Amino acid sequence: MRILRAGDHKRMPWKNGKGETVEIAVFPADASINDFDWRISMAAVAEDGPFSIFPGIDRTLAILNGNGMVLDVAGSTPVLLTTASDPLAFPADIPVAARLQDGAITDLNVMTRRDGLAHTLIRIDVAGSKTVPLRPSTCLFFCHRGALSFRGDGETGALAAGDALLIEDAAATVLEIDGEAKCYLASITTG
Repeated sequence: MRILRAGDHKRMPWKNGKGETVEIAVFPADASINDFDWRISMAAVAEDGPFSIFPGIDRTLAILNGNGMVLDVAGSTPVLLTTASDPLAFPADIPVAARLQDGAITDLNVMTRRDGLAHTLIRIDVAGSKTVPLRPSTCLFFCHRGALSFRGDGETGALAAGDALLIEDAAATVLEIDGEAKCYLASITTG
């Protein structure tokens, strides 16, 4: 288990140059925007426009802040995503256009290379104590708002808003959480 502090996340321009992304974690650790196996990041979206194309990549997106945006994924009915919506999975190598509802948003992105990996992203609201089962996979537990303490696999620690806990080779274990927080759990499996 490794804590990834918010202040250490890497900031970089979007692939299409029209904004900034905050990279929370990437594998391999030295991978670029073009050659990662998996990547978890946040992005501030301040204007309508197309998403960057990532050949061979699957993506899941959740809205963290703001009034939402409509995603027009090629071949599908447009979908309104808000902070209350479940994360939306879609291929990152087809045209996708975003239209903001009422002002800028911040989103959370999980991306994996389709030819060997798969992923899930779920929202977890913590109010007191909670047990979070972890699938045998690489897991990233992201604390979006609030603060919490955790116990798992003989280790303990605390996360504040923007921090993440990276658990490599989670062997079907559990994470014991205490606190008040809005969180997300990304699980990355070979597939």
